[in-house]
Amino acid sequence: MTDLLDDPIPGQNMPEYSVSEISGEVKRTLEGAFGRVRVRGEVGRVFKARSGHLYYDIKDDRNVLACTTWKGQISGLSVVPEEGLEVVVTGRLTAFGAQSKYNLNVDEVAVAGQGALMALLEKRKKQLESEGLFAQERKKPLPYLPQIIGVVTSPSGAVIRDILHRLRDRFPRKVLIWPVAVQGNACAPEVARAIDGFNKLTPGGALPRPDLIIVARGGGSIEDLWGFNEEIVARAVAASEIPLISAVGHETDTTLIDYVSDRRAPTPTAAAELAVPVRLELLAWTREQGARLSRAATDAVQRRAQRLTDLARALPRAESLLDTPRQRLDRAAERLPVALTQGVQQRRLRLAETAAHLRPATMRSLVENRRDRLANLSSRLSLRPIRREILMTRERLDVLGERLNSAQQTRIDRLRQQIESTDRLRETLSYKATLERGYAVIRAEGVVVTSKEEAGKHASLEIEFSDGRLSTGGGTKTGSKKPKPEPPGQGSLF
Repeated sequence: MTDLLDDPIPGQNMPEYSVSEISGEVKRTLEGAFGRVRVRGEVGRVFKARSGHLYYDIKDDRNVLACTTWKGQISGLSVVPEEGLEVVVTGRLTAFGAQSKYNLNVDEVAVAGQGALMALLEKRKKQLESEGLFAQERKKPLPYLPQIIGVVTSPSGAVIRDILHRLRDRFPRKVLIWPVAVQGNACAPEVARAIDGFNKLTPGGALPRPDLIIVARGGGSIEDLWGFNEEIVARAVAASEIPLISAVGHETDTTLIDYVSDRRAPTPTAAAELAVPVRLELLAWTREQGARLSRAATDAVQRRAQRLTDLARALPRAESLLDTPRQRLDRAAERLPVALTQGVQQRRLRLAETAAHLRPATMRSLVENRRDRLANLSSRLSLRPIRREILMTRERLDVLGERLNSAQQTRIDRLRQQIESTDRLRETLSYKATLERGYAVIRAEGVVVTSKEEAGKHASLEIEFSDGRLSTGGGTKTGSKKPKPEPPGQGSLF
C-alpha cells in the first residue's frame, strides 16, 4: 500500500509526442518566429540536383546555413549563387523533419556590394577567356552594306530612336527590332533568346534573317548593366552565326558582351555608324572611280593607237610585198614549157622501154618456144602424168599471156591519160593564157626583152599577141641583126 501512495517518477505526467508531431511543431515554431528574413554571407558549396533544384550554403567565419532554391524559383534570381561570392539572400526559414535539419528557402539573391560584383565579373571574364570566347580569330567581319539589321533593345527608349535616326542619315536600311528588357531579372534570358531567335530566322523568308545584329542599351550603373554580364548572354553572342555589334552603356562602360562580340561600339549611335557607310560618300567615291576608269580606258586606247602607228612605220608597203613572189612566178612561167616538154619526153622514153619488154610478139615467140620444147619432151616421154602436167602448164602460160596483154594495154592507157592531163596542165600554165588577158611578149633576136633600155638596143622587135606575132622596126641602134628563126611549135605527143 505504501508504494501506491508514493509520488510517481518526475516527468511522467508530461505530454507525449510522436516524431512527426515534434518535427511539425519545431517547423511551425521556426517559421512563425522568423518568417521572411535576409541573410548576408559567403556562398559555400553549390550543388544543382538532377531535378533542377539548387542546394548551397551561406557561411561566415563560424557557422553555415543551408539554403535551397526550388527549380521554379531559379529563373527569378537576379544572381545565380557561385562559390566564393558574397551575397545577401532573402527567403523563408524552414525545417526538414526527415533529416532533423533546418534551411533557408531562398527566392532572391543579391550581390553584397559593388566590389563583390566586380570580383564576380572578373571571375566570369577569366573563365570565358580560358574557353577561347574572346579570341580574335573567332570574330567575324562585319558586312560592308547589310540589307537587314536586327536590333536587340528596348522599343521605348531613346536608344532605338538614335539608331534609326543615324541609319536614316547615313544609309537607310531595313531594321528588325526584337524588344527586350534591358535591366532587371528578365534582361539576360530575353537578350539571349533574341540573339538566338534572329539566328534561327530563314534567309529570304517571310521574316528575313538579318545580316547584322546590334545589341544596344543606354548607360547606367553596374547593377543596371549586370544583365549583359551574365554568362547566358555571353555564350549566346559567341554562338551567333550573324556578325554582332555590342553597344551597351557609354564609352566608359564595359560588359562581358563587349569582349565576346565581333565589334564593340562606344555608344548606340556609333554602332549605327559602324553598321553602314555614308551613302553620299559612297556615291562620291563611285563617281570618282568611274571617272578614273574612263580616264584609264582613254589613256590605254591612246597608248595602243600610238604603238600601232609606230609599228606600222616599220612595216613594208603593201604593194611591195608581192614584188618578189611576182618575179618568182614569172621565172617559173618561163621554165614551165621546157619542163613540161622534157617531162613528157622522159615519160615517153620510159613507156617505150617498158613496152619493149611487154610486146605480144615477143611473148608469143617465147610461148611457142616453150611449147615446142614441151612437144619434144612429150614425144620422148610417154608418161601420162607428164603430158597432163605439160597441158596444164600450157594452159597457165596461155592465161598468163592474156593477163600480160591486158596489163600492158591498161598501163598504156593510164600513161596516155597522164600525158594528156600533163599536156592540159601545160596549156593552162602556159604564158599564152596570159596573152589572152591582154598581155604581150616582146622578143628581140629570139630573146625575151623585159625592159625599155634593152628594147632600145635593137633595131627590130617581135611582139607576140594571143592571136599571132607582129614584127616592128625602130630603135636607137642603127644596125640590125637577122632575127633568129622562130622555133617550131609544140607538136603532138602522139
